[in-house]
Amino acid sequence: MRRPALAILLATLLPAAAACSDGNTNVDAPPQPTVVPSTSVTASASAEAPKPSKYPATAKKAVTNEYHGTKVVDEYQWLEKSDDAEVKSWVDAQNKATRDYFAKNAQRAKIRERIKGILTSSSPDRFALHMAKDTLFALKDQPPKQQPFLVVMTAPDKAKTEADLKERVIVDPNVIDPKGRTTIDWYQPSPDGKLVAVSMSEGGTENGTVHVFDVETGKEQGDLVPYAHSGTAGGALTWAGDGKGFYYTRHPHKGEVDDKDMGFFQQVYFHKLGTKFAEDKPSLTKDKLVRIAEIELKTSKDGKWVYAPVQNGDGGEYWHFILDTKSGQWTRFADLPDRVVGGKFGPDNKLYLLSVKDAPKGKILRIDPAKPDLAKAETIVAHSDVTIEGYVVTKSKVYVKDLVGGPSQVRIFDQKGKVQGTVPIPPVSSVRQLVPMNGDDILFRGQSYTTTPAWYSYKPSAKTPVEKTVMATTSSVNFDDAEAVREMCTSKDGTKVPINILRKKGTKLDGSNALLLSGYGGYGISLQPGVNPLLRVWLDMGGVFAVANLRGGGEFGEEWHRAGNLAKKQNVFDDFYACAKHAVDTKITSPQKLAIIGGSNGGLLMGAAAVQHPEMYKAVVSYVGIYDMLRVELTTNGAFNTTEFGSVKDPEMFKALYAYSPLHNVKDGVAYPPIFFLTGANDPRVDPWQSRKMTARLQAASTGGMVLLRASDNTGHGGGTPLDDEIEEQADVYSFLANELGLTAP
Repeated sequence: MRRPALAILLATLLPAAAACSDGNTNVDAPPQPTVVPSTSVTASASAEAPKPSKYPATAKKAVTNEYHGTKVVDEYQWLEKSDDAEVKSWVDAQNKATRDYFAKNAQRAKIRERIKGILTSSSPDRFALHMAKDTLFALKDQPPKQQPFLVVMTAPDKAKTEADLKERVIVDPNVIDPKGRTTIDWYQPSPDGKLVAVSMSEGGTENGTVHVFDVETGKEQGDLVPYAHSGTAGGALTWAGDGKGFYYTRHPHKGEVDDKDMGFFQQVYFHKLGTKFAEDKPSLTKDKLVRIAEIELKTSKDGKWVYAPVQNGDGGEYWHFILDTKSGQWTRFADLPDRVVGGKFGPDNKLYLLSVKDAPKGKILRIDPAKPDLAKAETIVAHSDVTIEGYVVTKSKVYVKDLVGGPSQVRIFDQKGKVQGTVPIPPVSSVRQLVPMNGDDILFRGQSYTTTPAWYSYKPSAKTPVEKTVMATTSSVNFDDAEAVREMCTSKDGTKVPINILRKKGTKLDGSNALLLSGYGGYGISLQPGVNPLLRVWLDMGGVFAVANLRGGGEFGEEWHRAGNLAKKQNVFDDFYACAKHAVDTKITSPQKLAIIGGSNGGLLMGAAAVQHPEMYKAVVSYVGIYDMLRVELTTNGAFNTTEFGSVKDPEMFKALYAYSPLHNVKDGVAYPPIFFLTGANDPRVDPWQSRKMTARLQAASTGGMVLLRASDNTGHGGGTPLDDEIEEQADVYSFLANELGLTAP
């Protein structure tokens, strides 16, 4: 099964991959639940906690920034300069102090061996499937290999054994780079399945270069296209109908724009096979786009049309363009107020669009790309009380993947929009991907909090429509002794917020359980049921795990998202506190046993939770988080996030951002809980200075538990982290939690 890298840990918090542009990658890695304990700030670190006599020295160099008449003093702005020798020396000292902490942790070695055993013994897992002609492509994760690799196979619904898949490796980053620093960002097969374009990047940078490979031989064809993917605007590629070239997203090359605009102004270019990228022709150019454009690309089956949804930063608002490949003319057929948030071509070459206009939980429209008039669009799937998350169109059906507050369901419609039932899936489970096969058959990937991922085939005409395929993962651990329950919490304003709890059967509700609570709450990203094998370690230490479906996510549609972004972001933090309080009030845990964990936008959540309610948590783990909300937009990816968070340039948004910005709400002399910050030097989504500044501020202010920083120099936001690095990282996280909560490793 897919190992729980930070990207995957976040994916349970996220998904895919998300804040802070976490949803940009095309690799549909299955989300896994994240776990981390929180601490009560009224107490300092536990008696056993190894604690240096003092933190590394941190200079205070006051700088005053003024926003709309408000002067804000920043004593740690100097830590923003990553290349500065003094900053590097400070990071080295922090890392040393952190390693000293773990060197004195007697349980780390035992925990590390357990984690290594679990992560290296899992069965192969295949994800991000794509069918081209009769060839099925997939990314395959096979521990102990460091990175997933690209394979092709026959359809699994016809295979009785793994050998029947006749699987072949096309691209293996582990061979290209034995150190494990190269990863596949995404791939796209040609229409006939004979070639495949693959974006690869190094060291977690997400700066992807496209390579083209022959599927039959696995040989690289010599076409190289740099700057096709980034951690800011993402990247996409779609083939021309004849397979002789492709349209792709291109980021500016050095010298083409001012240095301040590098990372912005994504455009669409066309590459003809066999030519050099310098000869590529512009197609959809920046004069028709915004500075923070994020572009997707899709080609109709007949090759006549290319569709480009263009997101305005990360806030979920889109423009939509269609290209007539014969004339070379692009037409913009939908603007931001039209509230169309996605689309794809069907086998009939019509365009099927997902709209949230007057339909916050989504409706599916159909238009003719030759006459892309939204006013004349047919409604194929009407708005209902469930949230449409995705869909695929087959020969005569539309399969709609819905969210019911977190868990999934799959509805079936005919081409005229008549309901034909649902696909049978287990209760309280999630469906991560639908893959159209031949005719009306599909594959879908399902999992729950207690069952490992598996690919199922659905054949509507078969006597037994749903069957598990041989592409079912196994693990050296199981959760047969565990149960998942879903309860509702009441937030500050009365809103009901779901909390999903994984615990051993028979767990006593006496307040003595260590609880690891996670959440995300942003970008319309939904946290869905998914199994993380490392939670076995947590359960065996006596822990309970929980995921909160907060506002800001997409679990209940676009209104749920909008209720937790921009000036309403505080609702996310209130929802999370309500879930923590619910866990205490119902005696699942107590503040002395409550830990929290999150990453990226969920790292922002961790910072806000710890600062706003330090008395509630016993320990905090925060990955690649955002803590300085006043200066985040000065970074490249931070500019993309202004459509989700707002900008300090707006006086009212400044007030909202300043009111909750974790860095600016730390108070001197408060007993904050022990906090473990993790970041990567190559992170393109959240600059590591965010974690540096928050670490420095809390070390100076807190009278409570340890404040630790783990700053990796060869990873990024989580995607592409090698397996060996994941093992060390998770060993730190779990031993930190065990130490601060007084747990014993099994």
